[in-house]
Amino acid sequence: MQNAHSAVNGPGNSAKPGGLRKIVAASLIGTTIEWYDYFLYGSAAALVFGHVFFPESDPLTGTLLSFLTYAIGFAARPIGAVVFGHFGDRVGRKKLLVISLLMMGGSTALIGCVPGYNTIGVAAPLLLTTLRLVQGFALGGEWGGAVLLVSEHGDFRRRGFWASWPQGGAPAGNMIAVGVLSLMTSLLSDDAFNSWGWRVPFLLSAVLVMFGLWIRLSVDESPLFKEALAKAERRKAEEKTEQLPVVEVMRSHWRDILVAMGARMAENISYYVITAFVLTYCVEHLKIEKQTALNAVLIGSAVQFCLIPLFGALSDRVGRKPVYLVGAVGVGLWSWAFFGLLDTRSFPALVLAVTVGLVFHSAMYAPQAAFFSELFATRMRYTGASIGAQLSSVAAGAPAPLIATALLSSYGTSTPISVYVGLAALITVIAVVASRETRGSDLAAVEPDGTTSRRAADEQTTAAA
Repeated sequence: MQNAHSAVNGPGNSAKPGGLRKIVAASLIGTTIEWYDYFLYGSAAALVFGHVFFPESDPLTGTLLSFLTYAIGFAARPIGAVVFGHFGDRVGRKKLLVISLLMMGGSTALIGCVPGYNTIGVAAPLLLTTLRLVQGFALGGEWGGAVLLVSEHGDFRRRGFWASWPQGGAPAGNMIAVGVLSLMTSLLSDDAFNSWGWRVPFLLSAVLVMFGLWIRLSVDESPLFKEALAKAERRKAEEKTEQLPVVEVMRSHWRDILVAMGARMAENISYYVITAFVLTYCVEHLKIEKQTALNAVLIGSAVQFCLIPLFGALSDRVGRKPVYLVGAVGVGLWSWAFFGLLDTRSFPALVLAVTVGLVFHSAMYAPQAAFFSELFATRMRYTGASIGAQLSSVAAGAPAPLIATALLSSYGTSTPISVYVGLAALITVIAVVASRETRGSDLAAVEPDGTTSRRAADEQTTAAA
């Protein structure tokens, strides 16, 4: 039997504290830059793309069309998940993370160079949509690799805490994106911002990517993946057929993929309503100043960034499921108070609405990285976690601002939007309740059917005692 130290860390699943902190920092910085690029598009779609790329439509219809190009990017995320997951499970997490960063940064910088509709006509929104597809493809491979790189280096006792740090890249990226846009709107007139000011944050991506690339190239693959790769090479040498990761994960982990998809419904939909659609609701519907709405999201994102590691640590103590369920139930109930606070047009009420919503979102998002990592076996973990996360994004995050805008346009009230978020919360609650508790899993012992070997479970119980 393995000793207690081995059981705590898991076979090939440990890292020196200094090395782990370096890996966490590299993952956090990389995901922050990628989410900055991705969320910048969503904020710009809410504020300016309707004027620049669909000027012949009325403001709300122009925003609706902008959100349509925004949603199209999500369609490429499952494809990116399959492609990046396949090669990430075959050649390593690090190499694919470098490629995703370059693709995301390059496409974002090019968006800042696309001429408007008044200059090149219909080619403008077509170019915008093409670059959005590249963004989606890159992000589809980013998330799984970043969280796995951390999850596979750390030990099971604090995996929720350490793996939650790359999740902090979402609010950090959104915070930077919204902050830069807020700065530009405060410095420029509406005409100047709509003409050229909105392009500056997109062009800034090129500088950020160079910094992120330097950080990511400095880390190494996880020992756990190296061990799994060596086993695969031995099987290959023995002429045993290796199934494609996507085929194997669909055969062995289909239940876990469904759990991941369901778990993301409330998390994904609520986030894009709270951070992207809220800008449209405030600016177009309530006629609140752009900068006021942006500042509310900025403050809420800052609070969320601080809360994510705390919720991650809490999931190490009480389990992934209880923390996740608090977030799902909370966001479903808060959606009713959320719009009521916005309707007051008071800045403190706006901040309260966004911040509390993001608190509940954090309770889902923080344990998600460890939770999904613990569902899948090592040799198909990148593929499984990525596919589960990104398939749901097509049904959840992609149409969320689009559906919310359409409901507002049709009914002129926020009530149907609250119902929409509440139904998503119900789906997530059902999925999480139906799942198994994964806290304390030895990642090296997760079997292809998604279970953990009994020996590993017994050793972990002994070590914890």
